[in-house]
Amino acid sequence: MFNKLKQFRDLRSQAKTLQNALAGESVEYEKGGIKIVMNGNMEIIRLAISPEISHDKLENLLTGAVNETIKRAQKVMAKKVQEMGGIQGFN
Repeated sequence: MFNKLKQFRDLRSQAKTLQNALAGESVEYEKGGIKIVMNGNMEIIRLAISPEISHDKLENLLTGAVNETIKRAQKVMAKKVQEMGGIQGFN
């Protein structure tokens, strides 16, 4: 039982280390007058919208830009996890 508890603590420690490393990464995506910067923890840290974008187009452009930024952030996160050797117990 104590062995399982130690494994859990080790896993939790690895996850925290990974989370801190990912927070330092960022992804930037810009298209159609919308620019999004997202960190590795999937938090949008900057959103810029050009004043020239019409209200009609804003919803579609914003949705597409957020989705693409998330995809790019996920790729960066996956690469970072690989570089750090993954999380023991999940590979």
